[in-house]
Amino acid sequence: MSTSEEKQQSLTPENYPFTAPQMMNRYVTDTGKILPRKYTGLSAKQQRAVTRTIKQSRNTLLAL
Repeated sequence: MSTSEEKQQSLTPENYPFTAPQMMNRYVTDTGKILPRKYTGLSAKQQRAVTRTIKQSRNTLLAL
């Protein structure tokens, strides 16, 4: 396939960059608490990755 025919992959929750906190708004409450899997509908692996990303973003002061 040529470059114009390649499919562009969308990011899955575990691939969100920690430098883009606006992408993680759906996994955090208004008060900043991380939502559990029950509400996010993510797999365990995805939930761990999202939690890690949110915490990393908080530690670098990108998101509160």
